[in-house]
Formats: sequence, C-alpha cells, structure tokens
Amino acid sequence: MFCSRSATLLAASSLACALLFPFPSLAEEENTAESWRLFVADHSLPIVRAFDVRSGREIGRFDIDGYAALSLTQTGKTVFAVQGDKNVVHAIDTGISLSDHGDHRDITLSDPKLLATVVKGEKPGHVVSHANDVAIFYDRGGKFDLLSETDLAEGKADIRAFGTTAAHHGVAVPMGNHLLVSVPNMDLAVKEGELPPRLGLRVLDREGQQVGQVAPCTGLHGEATSARLVAFGCEEGVLIVRPGGIDGPKVEMLAYGTAMPKGKVSTLLGGTSMQFFLGNYGEQNIVLIDPDDKANPYRLIELPTRRVDFVLDPAKPRHAYVLTEEGKLHLIDTVDGVIAKSESVTEPYSKDGHWRDPRPRLAVAGNLIAITDPRHSEVRLIDAETLKEVRSIPVEGQPFAIVAAGGSGATH
Repeated sequence: MFCSRSATLLAASSLACALLFPFPSLAEEENTAESWRLFVADHSLPIVRAFDVRSGREIGRFDIDGYAALSLTQTGKTVFAVQGDKNVVHAIDTGISLSDHGDHRDITLSDPKLLATVVKGEKPGHVVSHANDVAIFYDRGGKFDLLSETDLAEGKADIRAFGTTAAHHGVAVPMGNHLLVSVPNMDLAVKEGELPPRLGLRVLDREGQQVGQVAPCTGLHGEATSARLVAFGCEEGVLIVRPGGIDGPKVEMLAYGTAMPKGKVSTLLGGTSMQFFLGNYGEQNIVLIDPDDKANPYRLIELPTRRVDFVLDPAKPRHAYVLTEEGKLHLIDTVDGVIAKSESVTEPYSKDGHWRDPRPRLAVAGNLIAITDPRHSEVRLIDAETLKEVRSIPVEGQPFAIVAAGGSGATH
C-alpha cells in the first residue's frame, strides 16, 4: 500500500499508515556526527594540548611535570602522558566515547580533562592497553602496574603491581587471562648504571605465576596487536603470540631466514581490520609481516631516505604512511607492498643527532594525516588520498608527540 503524507488523506489510509509505520524510522530519529581531536605534547615544555580538528581550536591545555611521550588506549578514551624523566604518568580523558550498538556505533562528546589519578614509578616507559586493561612498565622499578581504564576514568583505579625479574627496558602486554612480559638477561655483565638487555618473553597468569617456559627473543623491543595476535620484535625474527586454551597463549618465532638482509624489527604496528603487522627494518626499510604465511612472512619495502615516523590508517587497512627525512610523505599499499604515492610535506628533518631531537610525528584523524612540525610551531593537516596539505593548526612552542582520538557515530 502506498501511504501519502498529504493533509487530504482519507481516515482509512491514515489508519493503515499508522499501523504500518507506528514509529519514526531509525534514520529519522538519529543524527550522525564525526569528531576528531589531536593531543599534542611539546618537545621541551611540560604541556599537552588538545585541539579540535575541524575548527583548529585549542580545547584543552594540560600542565604536567615534564617531557612526555603519548600513548592512546585501544578504546580512544584515554591518553597517557608518560614522563620517564619525572617518574610519573598522567592520564587525560579525551572526551570522546564510541559505544557499539550492533548495527551502528554511538558517539558521545564531552570536554577533554586531566584525570585525578596520577601513576608513579621509577622511569615509566611503555604503556600498553588491551580491551579495558592497561599495563605500565617501569624500566628502573623492576615492576609493571596493571589497572582498569574504566576504574581510572571513575577516579578509583585499583593498581596491581607485578615483578619483572629485574629492572630493564621492557614491556608488559595484557592478553585475556594472561600477561606477556619481557625477560632480562641477568647472565650478561653490564656497566654500572646500565640496564641488562632482553633475552625473551614469559607468560604470566593474572596471579603473577609463570605459565610454561621463557620464549627466546634476543633484544626484544617493539610490540603490537592485530586482531587476536600480539607480535614482538627480536634479533632472530618476530615473535608471534596466539591465544591458547587452558594451557595459555601459544608462542612461535617467525625467523627472518636467509632471504632477508641483515637487520631486525624493533618497532611494530598492528593492522586493525586486516591481520598483519608493519615494522621497521633498519633505518631505511619497512617490512610487512603476514603471521599466517609460514613460507614467506616478510615483504621488505625500501625507502628513498631514512624513516622519521610511520603510522597505519585504522579505517583504510590498505594504507600506511611513512615520513622520510627529506620531508616526503609516502603512501604505502599494504596489500601490494609498494610505495603508491609520495609528496613533499615538510622541509628536511635529518635523523642525525640525538634520538629525542624535535622531529615530526604522525597521527591519522579520519581522512587527514596530522604531522607535527616543531620547527614552524604548527600541525600540518594532509589529505590522506592526495597527500596534499589542506591546512595547518598553529601550536605554541615545539609540537612533538601526537595522537588522534575520534571517529563517527550516531547521536541521540
């Protein structure tokens, strides 16, 4: 039956329409919104600033204790400002909450704010989140802390400490009912004041008891999650951890083999809607890693100059972006394993000098790539398809570390 909305409808037709369509459609009662926010740490000042991407307006300024590395949780609700030199970690509520409703997501927006709970420990380093769990590893403290992101947001964080055998520059990764923790090499003599290198990975249950044997992974550095897998960079290859049954996670080494040139992976990113990993391989290469391809898991991509930073596009699994030191941004096709497009976006930033010197960092905010440009006190916004600059956001000081939080969803 065709139901007209005209005022001349007959009563019978009106009744029939009311029976067929008793309520407004979901599309009629819902609006959709997309919002992205950038959180930018200064290179030398103890400040983290928040910016609305659409307007370019500063919407938050948070005073902290020192130089900060930034880590965004998987949920996108919390940014951790890790201040290793000050032995403290601050947490910032991004003000963006995305909730799943089956056939769609809802988005809720509020003002970003600095959370009341401050986490302290000797030289905090890597912060890793998985689902609602957050693990903070302390290089000098001989421990890592495990806490709930939800409890932290509510101001009642119950922090549990776990030992790490000995102080070392390592990492802890929550994985379901288990914890994956780096192991230091205590048999190797080190100079006074130096930390021992890593020799492998151990699996703990939630009570802190080791499950199984230590998995060898010399010089373990770099971790990432893709789908249900966790990967770690090693000198021998990439260590892959898969969920297991009652016996705990299953660990396997993807050896580099003779086909790969000399080098190793020490930084990893994990694909979102596709299961794969992207890692560095020396300063002038990146490598795509397929954990299920036992015969040929590695595809090497040579860059024109040394890599400054790289990032995956969470919404476009085929896209990765790499900034190299001559100031060019490269679009990487992660399926074909090639550089698909390149454009100049900044002036050259050499990799020579101290590793912490102010250089650009990348973040993806929807259809834009945000690039900090500390030399010019701005964040450049680059179109993710054309790699052309759309506009820029002025930022006081030297904008350095950056993360992007946001997405789209229904509003009610």
